[in-house]
Amino acid sequence: MFDGGYLGKVLRVDLSSRTWQSEDIDPRIQRKYLGGRGLAARYYLDEIPGRIDPDDSANKLFFFTGPLTGTPVPASGKFQCATVSPETGHYLCSNSGGNFGPNLKFSGYDGLIIEGKASSPVYIWISDGHVEIRDATSLWGLKVRETVERLKEMTANRKISTMVAGPAAERGVRFSCIQVDGRSFGRGGAGAVMAGKNVKAVAVYGTNPVKVADAQALARAAKEAVEHARETKALHTKYGTAQYTEVLNTLGCYPTRNFQTAVFDGISTISADYMEKHYKIKNVACFRCPVACAQLCEVKEGRYAGMRSDPEYETIGSFGGQCGVSDFGAIIAANALCDEYGLDTMSTGTIIAYAMELFERGFVTRKDTDGLDLCFGNADALIETIHNIACRKGFGDLLAQGFRGLAERFPDTLSFMMQTKWMPFAAYEPRAFHGIGLSFGTSSRGACHNVGGWTIRDELLTGEYDRFAIAGKGELVKRIQDVRAYVDSLVICTVVRSGLGFTDKPTGRVLEYVTGVDFTPELLKIGERIYTLERVILAREGIRRKDDVLPERIASEPLPEGMAKGRVLTEEMYAAMLDEYYAARGWDREGVPTRERLLELEVDDRVLRAMDGLL
Repeated sequence: MFDGGYLGKVLRVDLSSRTWQSEDIDPRIQRKYLGGRGLAARYYLDEIPGRIDPDDSANKLFFFTGPLTGTPVPASGKFQCATVSPETGHYLCSNSGGNFGPNLKFSGYDGLIIEGKASSPVYIWISDGHVEIRDATSLWGLKVRETVERLKEMTANRKISTMVAGPAAERGVRFSCIQVDGRSFGRGGAGAVMAGKNVKAVAVYGTNPVKVADAQALARAAKEAVEHARETKALHTKYGTAQYTEVLNTLGCYPTRNFQTAVFDGISTISADYMEKHYKIKNVACFRCPVACAQLCEVKEGRYAGMRSDPEYETIGSFGGQCGVSDFGAIIAANALCDEYGLDTMSTGTIIAYAMELFERGFVTRKDTDGLDLCFGNADALIETIHNIACRKGFGDLLAQGFRGLAERFPDTLSFMMQTKWMPFAAYEPRAFHGIGLSFGTSSRGACHNVGGWTIRDELLTGEYDRFAIAGKGELVKRIQDVRAYVDSLVICTVVRSGLGFTDKPTGRVLEYVTGVDFTPELLKIGERIYTLERVILAREGIRRKDDVLPERIASEPLPEGMAKGRVLTEEMYAAMLDEYYAARGWDREGVPTRERLLELEVDDRVLRAMDGLL
């Protein structure tokens, strides 16, 4: 069916029996769901039996590349993960950059499935189709960088790519991540699933290039895309996503002190310009990326001297404005610690911000926080709390359970627990631009601006949509979600996708040059098919309209200052957006896809049978 892009093989590793096998992937399923996120979701539907506990050995890790991964297409290094999330308790999709995805394909596989549980710590070594399950007892307990260095020694290969579970994952922190070549599967706690299976790491190296259908035409298209990226993404190269920090603060959209306000008075010392002038060392690029948006920073003096990391907008927002911290050196240090322990920076920062409000409101005292003065703005307390979470020490042990666990301990604080489906908010204020609220509420993995829909461009940067309007936001969010679903399934970095024609009006012939099949006219429909497949999964796991809601603070507490002063997103306003969204998707009032829409989207029979089981 395909002349390139796909290898048609998935590697399945059974940890319980310490065996592995190569399996064929049905090309008809790849044709319907592309790869990456779509294919991972489709395998999840087949192999995860309804709602299960994330810690159950029946849970699996599905890793899939896409048809573009590892090809000459710029920024084609992404790959996707799906699993049951320890943080939310339901379906999780996550993507990562780095070189692992390309190396997996160069080694002969489109995907990797890890199932069962090893009886003792192991790591998986994959090299040009050769697979070993090796002892990792000596690696257990090591932080991420040291683990990577040891793996390079143990495999006698300095060029390997790695996925690593850090110490936080080993200790079962519900929002621990999988670190991948300096990037991560960040949200949802996939690291805890991996470590729970006694897998410390996966190392891979491949040397076989990915075949493409028309190499010459693809080379021309790739060159044009590189030129487009360099012409249009200069701010991404100079500042990375940190470029949005000061903009959102000026517009009154910057979550501050656990979303109690949306203007941060310490913005001048955590802005992109301040970062670039005082901390930036160099740019770092993912696989074949012409933009190199990662900003490697170093603290040169003071109590955090020597700490290095590459904080992005969401990380700066979570540890900065959210926690009231205006010391950029502390933010770099916080990010570096999360990278070494293997913690999602967004969940970590938002949960610490919640804990700071608990402390200031008197729900907890110094006795509970191990003597820490856990007030907003205390950078040292922020850093110490990260250590405590990762080590499951004292109050940090409670925070390590995430909002799902904290709700049991502090049931009277749900109104300022900033989450949807138990996933903490990203650093965007729904009262200040309402579409992002709908994105958080309807995201397949819980409150998320990526999977849920990055409405910032349409509502704030271009002004195409009135940010305070309600009408039209359902259609907007649906469209952005569908685009992101197919982009995550190709898999390609969203920063460079427009130069390749991967927009809400897909153009170009890149996919045809890679695979020999012209997917382009169908991409939006495929994106909607993938997003609807994810909702079938969620519906099977019990998710309904009641789960697509926002915290009470958003509905009832007007913003106290800034350009959005006095604004709320009431339950009635949000309900109107949700109704429009469900209607646009062809879902019923409870958010369950209708069989009629599934037939229109031409899902395969397995998805229809899953839906019939719900009706």
